[in-house]
Amino acid sequence: MKNNNWKKKELGEIIEIKKEKYNPIKEQVDYPCIELEHINQNIGSINEYTRAKLQSSIKNKFYKGDVLYGKLRPYLRKYHFAKFEGVCSSEIWVLNGKDIKNEYLFYLVQDERFNNIANVSTGSKMPRGDWTFMERYPFNIPPKEEQDRIVEILSTWDLAIEKQEQLIEKKKEFKKGLMQRLLSGEVRFNKDNGQSFPEWRKVKLGEYLIKHNEKSEFNNQYPVLTSSRKGIFLQSDYYAGNDVASDDTTGYNVVPRGYFTYRHMSDDLIFKFNINDIVDKGIVSTLYPVFTVKNMDSYFLRTKLNEGDEFKRFALAQKQGGSRTYMYFSKLESLQMNIPSLEEQEKISEVLKLADKEIELLEKELEALKLQKKGLMQRLLTGEVRVKV
Repeated sequence: MKNNNWKKKELGEIIEIKKEKYNPIKEQVDYPCIELEHINQNIGSINEYTRAKLQSSIKNKFYKGDVLYGKLRPYLRKYHFAKFEGVCSSEIWVLNGKDIKNEYLFYLVQDERFNNIANVSTGSKMPRGDWTFMERYPFNIPPKEEQDRIVEILSTWDLAIEKQEQLIEKKKEFKKGLMQRLLSGEVRFNKDNGQSFPEWRKVKLGEYLIKHNEKSEFNNQYPVLTSSRKGIFLQSDYYAGNDVASDDTTGYNVVPRGYFTYRHMSDDLIFKFNINDIVDKGIVSTLYPVFTVKNMDSYFLRTKLNEGDEFKRFALAQKQGGSRTYMYFSKLESLQMNIPSLEEQEKISEVLKLADKEIELLEKELEALKLQKKGLMQRLLTGEVRVKV
């Protein structure tokens, strides 16, 4: 069916950018304040907010029902439907529908076409959406009754996605609590025959570590393993980027499959250990030690280092100011930890891997829901699929 009752309108005809400002120094009212980092990328929700009176710069004022859209680095796809009155960063547009409802506008800013034109931006190092360009761009807009039906349909997908995200968070919290009890020895296992495992004992980690010393000059033979918020990962189209130390002139460590390395973290958790299980071999800066273990379960060790208290206290003690601190292998070898027998380590790993598997399956279901919504939204917002009103 053709969208013969839809009308082609420029964005400037259907959307306005609200200009009301908030000066935290002069204003008396303290509002919730949303910064760009508070908006979750590509899903429309916020993870937290701060207080307006704690800020020093001018903010944009928004009201319940306004649509927020991050104009700085618009490729990050940061958008939010405001559920309360507050203020936000000046790098966030406060959008209001002039000839469309804001509920429909919220889905329109998620559309690929909107994001594509938002990314025709000004600036190179700090790209920003250019509204003077965007406002002239035409969109086909349905009548308001059809907008309501489209919103009603897409909101059911959003609700399903939200419930799935909440379920995943509950499973992660459950795993976190279980992990804390298992890694501290608060909860113990018995052997298969019912007998108790030996008591945990304090050991030096160096007794179990085997350093890997193979080096490589930088070339395209191996992919680079680099840092991200999700851990060590393969970035096949990115070599010698910012996360590979530019002052490293001694070559690169080769990381075979199944070996440990680590990445830098923020001050509250300095390093995050991980196992390269992505490619048969990769390379990483020599500032990152590469090692494996003997007579210890590798999953148990990774979990113990990442989540246990011993390494956190040890790593913080190594800090001597500055935002980056390197954990040299000789230091890591001196770390003392309480560990159970190898057999009990394997029992602990088995239980935690089952929890990981459950979370992984739920996350796959979540991604499927998001893809389904994206495809449906594309068809509904273009009029390819029509709805009865």
